[in-house]
Order: sequence, then C-alpha cells, then structure tokens
Amino acid sequence: MEQIVTKIQSARTKIVEQLSQVIVGQTNVIDELLISVFAKGHCLLEGVPGLAKTLMISTLAKTLHLRFSRIQFTPDLMPADITGIDIIEENKSTGNREYRFLDGPLFANMILADEINRTPPKTQSALLEAMQEQTVTVGRNRHPLPEPFFVLATQNPIEQEGTYPLPEAQQDRFMFKVFVRYPSFDEEFEIVRKTTAELTENIQPVLEAGEITELQKIVRNVPVSDAVTRYALSLVRQTRTDEKHGIPDFVKQYISWGAGPRAVQYLILGGKARALLNGRPHVTVEDIQVLAKPVLRHRLVLNYFAESENMTADDLIGKLLAATPENENDLLRDPRFKNLFSAAETQEHAVH
Repeated sequence: MEQIVTKIQSARTKIVEQLSQVIVGQTNVIDELLISVFAKGHCLLEGVPGLAKTLMISTLAKTLHLRFSRIQFTPDLMPADITGIDIIEENKSTGNREYRFLDGPLFANMILADEINRTPPKTQSALLEAMQEQTVTVGRNRHPLPEPFFVLATQNPIEQEGTYPLPEAQQDRFMFKVFVRYPSFDEEFEIVRKTTAELTENIQPVLEAGEITELQKIVRNVPVSDAVTRYALSLVRQTRTDEKHGIPDFVKQYISWGAGPRAVQYLILGGKARALLNGRPHVTVEDIQVLAKPVLRHRLVLNYFAESENMTADDLIGKLLAATPENENDLLRDPRFKNLFSAAETQEHAVH
C-alpha cells in the first residue's frame, strides 16, 4: 500500500508541475479536479469568464494523456449533436443500405461541457445517461463510452439571461461543484507576465488512461472507519428538513430540501482519493470536512428566507461543520445526534 500511496503522490506532484506551466494559482480547484478524477466523479465548475477554466481542463487532459472533447453548449444545440446519430450507408459490395452509428463528441475520455446552462433541458438531459451509466442510447442501441470517462461542465454565474439553470436532479450527478475565483494580486501579476510574453510551455503526459482506471479501483479499496462514515452521515442527514429529530434550527429556517444519499457516497469516495493524494492510506474526519462544501453546496435547496438574508449554501455548510462534533465519542454522547441516530434506526425498522 505504501508503494501505491507514493505512486499517487508522485503523480499528483508531476501533474501540478505540468499544469503550473500554463495555470497560475487555483490550487484548491486543481486539487478538487484531481480528487474527482481519481474518485471517478464529474465536476461542475462555476466562475466568471476569463479565469482559464477551459485552459485548465484541456491542459489536465494532456497531462493525463486522455482524449479530450470540448462541447460549446448553445440554445440551438440538439441531443444528437453530442451523442451521435445513426446514418444510412450503402454497402458497395452488396448494394444494400445499412445503418451505421456515427459517434458524437461525447465519445472521449474527458468532456468539457462549456457553459452547460446555455442549452435547453432536452440537450442537458442527454448527458444524464452518459454521466450515470457511461453509455449512450441512440434508437434501440446502447453504445458504451470509453474508460475512463469524466464530464467537467462550466457555467457562468453572472449572465442569467437566456440560460436554463440545471435541474436539481442533474446537479446531483456531479460529484463536486467547484468555485473558480479571481486570482490574488501576485497571481494575476504572474498571469499577465506569462500570457503577454512568448509561450514556451511543453506539457508532458504523466499518466495513461489504463493507469488512471487502475488507480480509480485502488481508491475504492482505501479503508474508512465507521467513525468517519458516521460523521459524514451526520453532516448530510442534518440537512434534511423532513427529519423530526436532531435538526439544527438554522436548517429548518433556511433549507427547503436537503442532500440525498449520493452526497454521503461522494464524501466518502472523495475522502478516499484525498487521503491517497495526501500520502495517507486511510480517511480522516478532516478529509470529510474539507470536501463538505464542494459536495454539498449544489445539493441544498435554500428557501426565500436564506435569499432575503444573503445566506449562501457555503454559509450553512460552515454552520453545520461548526455544530457537528469531530470526535466520535462526543458525537455519540450529544443528545441531538442520539435523537438523530435513534430516529434513523426507528425508520429503518419500520421499513423492514
């Protein structure tokens, strides 16, 4: 296991070195992208124009030696434009006409869905099967997508006219929602210096597709204790307003709908990948805490009161983290969580 941890750490260092040739700063964004890649998840990146989101993703595809495909989402984009279509061809030897599938840009390893909220729901939904099942259905035939497969979608938070916000069900397919923020003064200084001179970057591949697939399997075998799993469950279950016991008052006040089971799954999987990338063969509570915001922020539906008081999902997640004991003994002794866990057990027995 030590050799595996060392290999992943070494790969991470080399990937960051390659990316730093063209990307300045954005350390947290790069880390979250790498975690999602090794955890076999998809990412939704949100940021204003000009923050190098497209360049970051295309460069990452080069360092991982993956087939990259960029799809510019527009209001007139149709599902067949991204999935592919069946065409009729004449067999010259027999004279018969036969159907042949002409694959679309989805048939790549790393997909950049640029400005995904610019296209109508009909086309947005064409990604759902690809993201969940890793297949595309055209007509009566299902076509498998290549391994590994990632969808990295971007959206612009400031231009909402003429956009189609992603439905909650589709947002839930994304492992992380990553905020790409403005650079610091020193970072922007370096960006200007680099981009206004002659470009000399020489991106070298660090991993092959097969190696990434193997590392994804290794991530799933990283052990996680019941204490860490219980902590992750505690965070997520506190967001559900239909729970009758153990819910903080601020959740009842500001949240209309909480996170589902995928949130816990992605917290644990992300924690496993983060642990390996940081040189640890096991998951800690800190891993869950660091990933809580990117995992939960797009899974919480806030109500009018939150909007009127400028309360964001990140603000509420911060409150949840502060209200949840890190130590398992403290967590189990806390009366609020005793009620939460006992209520869960009661519901489970009622189902059975």
